[in-house]
Amino acid sequence: MSRVSVIIENHIAQVRLTRADKMNAVDQEMIDAIITAGQEVAASDARVAVLSGEGKGFCAGIDVSGLSAMIGKDPADLLMPRTHGEGTTNQWQEVAMIWHRLQIPVIAALHGVVYGAGLQLALGADIRIAAPGTKLAVMEMKWGIVPDMGGMVLLPRLVRSDVLRRLTYTAEPVSSEQAERWGLVTELADDPLAAANALAQTIAGKSPSAIVAAKRLIALAESGVPAQDVLNAESREQADLMGKPHQMEVVAAEFGKRMPVFK
Repeated sequence: MSRVSVIIENHIAQVRLTRADKMNAVDQEMIDAIITAGQEVAASDARVAVLSGEGKGFCAGIDVSGLSAMIGKDPADLLMPRTHGEGTTNQWQEVAMIWHRLQIPVIAALHGVVYGAGLQLALGADIRIAAPGTKLAVMEMKWGIVPDMGGMVLLPRLVRSDVLRRLTYTAEPVSSEQAERWGLVTELADDPLAAANALAQTIAGKSPSAIVAAKRLIALAESGVPAQDVLNAESREQADLMGKPHQMEVVAAEFGKRMPVFK
């Protein structure tokens, strides 16, 4: 049985973890399925993607029963080769980073538990909407290891250094309410999937080329490059968008609707 389902309708990709009997715990099949789903969405006409999980929780983390296959092997041989992301990631990191690199916006709808690998998957999204009472944890320290699925790239973009350290050092779950205050969660909703879909519909209704350009520009701005590079990129993205056929007429028409008429 597939670990992940992908349904694309009205330019919205619904990507759902479907291992509900195991709280969507991540095993090798799930890793492969999540990466394949990301590739499918990237090749589709989707303008926005929604990540969610079936059952009682979004994702309980790594299925530790599957780690026995690593016993007796050199971990460096498994972890260090850059096998995915055009030579930038290993397979575990690609689980989160494929969504972070996606050209279109990604929204994660979170409920129940969002632990370890599940949290790092959610960090790959642009926006995280969580149900009240959801528990989130950087779980790896519980096993005497460190976050290694993209968390150290993605977490520092969202939370202060002291929050990052507390989450990492303790492995203690925090509530979605606390996570929202820290910036780990974007907003709370009683039905996070419904809220994510409503937001996805809004985004899907906007100019797809402008949305892609905006995500690209935001990523550059967050990368720490010099301000002048960001300013140049702003101008280039805008010039490319406004140079599209009839785009200036659209902009003028929209401004005309909103500008007050003075007499």
